[in-house]
Amino acid sequence: MKISINGKGMKVGDQLQQRIEEKLGKFNRFFGDEAQATVKVRPEKDQKCIEVTLKIHKHYYRAECIADDVFTALDETVEVLEGQIRKHKTKIEKKIHDYAYMKEYLKSQVSLPPVDEDDHRIIKRKSFDLEPMDADEAVLQMEMLGHSFLLYLDMETDKVCAVYKRKDGNYGVIEPNY
Repeated sequence: MKISINGKGMKVGDQLQQRIEEKLGKFNRFFGDEAQATVKVRPEKDQKCIEVTLKIHKHYYRAECIADDVFTALDETVEVLEGQIRKHKTKIEKKIHDYAYMKEYLKSQVSLPPVDEDDHRIIKRKSFDLEPMDADEAVLQMEMLGHSFLLYLDMETDKVCAVYKRKDGNYGVIEPNY
C-alpha cells in the first residue's frame, strides 16, 4: 500500500509516521500494492484531527476523527474505516465481481450490526477522476465516503450524473441534458 502522510499546521514525527504505517499495514495484507492511503494530520483547537482516505481500485473509504492526542485519533479513524467496510459487507458481496479484491478481508472480519449515522461563498475546490459505474454503485460509494451526493460517469449513457441522499432517506439521481 502506498501511504502519503501530510501534516497541516503541525509536524508529523517519526513515531507517528511509524504508527500510521503499522495501523494501515493491516489493510495492506488484504488489498496489496494497488491500494493508496492519504493521511492528513492537523490540529483542531486543543485537539488533533486525523483524516484517512483509502483508495482501493476505484473505490474510496474515508474517515476522520478528532481526539485529545493524535494516537487516539488514529486508532478511532482506523476503527471507523473497518466499520465502513463491515457495514457495506453485504452490499459488497452482492456485487462481488466489482469487489473481488476484498474477499480475503471480508472473510477475516466478524459481522457487526450496521451503525446509524450565512455567508455563501466557495471555500474549497476539489478535483477527482470520474469513474464509470451504475447508480447503485455510486450510492454505495457515496455512503462509504459519508457524503450527501456523488458525481459519477454513468456506464450506460456515458454522461456525468449525480446521486444524492434525500431528506426522506431515499436516493435521487440527477441526469443532466447537455
